Amino acid sequence: MDNTADLLLINGVIDTLHDEHRHVTSLAVKAGKVLAVGSSAEAAAGPGTDIIDLAGAYVMPGLLDVHNHHMLAGQMDLFELNEAPNKSLDDLLTAIEEYAKKLGPDEWVIGGSWGSGLLAELNSTETLARFDAATGGRPAILKDDSKHNRWVNSRGLALAGIDERTPDPEGGQIMRDASGRATGVLIEAGGVLVEQTVARLQPQSTQDLARAAARGIEILHSYGVTGFQDAASSLQLLQALKELDDSGELSAWVVTSMQANDFIFGTAPLGEGIIAHREDTRSEHHRPDFIKIFLDGVPPAGTAAFIEPYLSGVGFPECHCGGTTMPAAELERWLMGTAERGISAKIHCTGDASVRLVLDTVAKVRSAGHTKTKYHIAHGQFVQEQDIPRFAELDVTADISPSLWFPGVISEAIATVLPAERASKMQPNRSLLDAGARMAGGSDWPVSVSPNAWEGIYGLVTRQDPTGQFPGTLWPEQAISLPEAIRVYTTNSAEAMGLDDVTGSLAPGKSADFIILSDNPYEIDIEKVAHIKTRQTWFAGRKVFDAESTEPAATPAEGRAAQRA
Repeated sequence: MDNTADLLLINGVIDTLHDEHRHVTSLAVKAGKVLAVGSSAEAAAGPGTDIIDLAGAYVMPGLLDVHNHHMLAGQMDLFELNEAPNKSLDDLLTAIEEYAKKLGPDEWVIGGSWGSGLLAELNSTETLARFDAATGGRPAILKDDSKHNRWVNSRGLALAGIDERTPDPEGGQIMRDASGRATGVLIEAGGVLVEQTVARLQPQSTQDLARAAARGIEILHSYGVTGFQDAASSLQLLQALKELDDSGELSAWVVTSMQANDFIFGTAPLGEGIIAHREDTRSEHHRPDFIKIFLDGVPPAGTAAFIEPYLSGVGFPECHCGGTTMPAAELERWLMGTAERGISAKIHCTGDASVRLVLDTVAKVRSAGHTKTKYHIAHGQFVQEQDIPRFAELDVTADISPSLWFPGVISEAIATVLPAERASKMQPNRSLLDAGARMAGGSDWPVSVSPNAWEGIYGLVTRQDPTGQFPGTLWPEQAISLPEAIRVYTTNSAEAMGLDDVTGSLAPGKSADFIILSDNPYEIDIEKVAHIKTRQTWFAGRKVFDAESTEPAATPAEGRAAQRA
């Protein structure tokens, strides 16, 4: 058997994140996999080996993102209005007007994002009239920074059949003025009728969805991401990923979370309708191994489920605690029924009541003997102290997205609806790790403006805003170390997604997924970590991004504001 390497990296600082050979200077690749590391790697060189002299550059495994919506991000980049959520109403309306002028008279103005702090300002018929004028008579639907809520103009409402007689859908609200007229602000499931109308009147082909997915992955490559979990996947996305992989164009490990329920995207089919096609869409690099359950909403909208009430006098009923999207028995049916088929679950929880319900339900699943299925509590910013040890006891992963909680627009918005002592106690990361929990890092991009894991790593270590726009430190006692934070975006995420058999570390036999960085994160000041750049990204031994030959692929850090999921 010929063990001559196809590719050899030499003279580098290579952090394999593999305990047996943690730090080496050389790495050999053959047929897309790591062949050898260290001195044995150099011995694998032959006449046909491509040799890269790293000249002391720092190399590590490709970053992994346990929670994003890559196709939505690709759609925004290719096909939609894509504005930063920190714009004022006036600036946003100006951007809408300029964008709308480029469209046909009946084309929808689709995109976002509007900041959740604008909700009260948008919620009036006067602002709706300004929105109508900016869109020039075209129908429009814009998502907020969380992607949970919508702002729709008068023509969009009319096409969806929403008027003063339309009842609020279960799990959502159509905001109205004193006379009962819809203002265009649609909370949670309130937007589904419009999303379904857009899908009917202006459908996207599988080819366009594949283009959007590929564009999302291209942007992820520019940040050094070589594997990820799409956190709310439709059947159409699963089919698009299969199409990409079959044509040799899927250059990342992708785990999908098939939507079990949906009250924000208007997706069809759901649940068993997607699961029925699960194996048909599986491919070498695509693993449809999870379902996704939205168990609650988001705190600023009052839809996150808490054990204790929200603040009074902030627009919610007295003693309002929010609620879950399904009763305990239904959640148990979902988790037990999918566990019996070996399907894992990612569950969206932003309030401590929904977190507890998941832990209680997983305890029943584990007691029934289902020990191999994986469970992610996605976001889980708020966890009751007595529930922290249960993550490790039940082998439940804390799926965290730092840009959703470090100081920024999200934490500010949450502080307006929760008592200060509760709002300041978000994401108990130190406590979770000390209790033995697995913590995996996600971006929730495009809810966050970019999928930059180094900004997330900085936030985990400092509990501060990496952009410097928002001062202060959020619950500094919960900071974790730099090595721990890097594992959150590599080995921990690989384990959480079930990809640790192929990636997450540079061990012989694993996929040759690695990145060459601008700096060694261990040799620079922590304040510079958020600004680390990816010079090259390699997937399965093939270069898929080179900063020297590629234009910047995503929104720059300037003007970035964090957002919420």
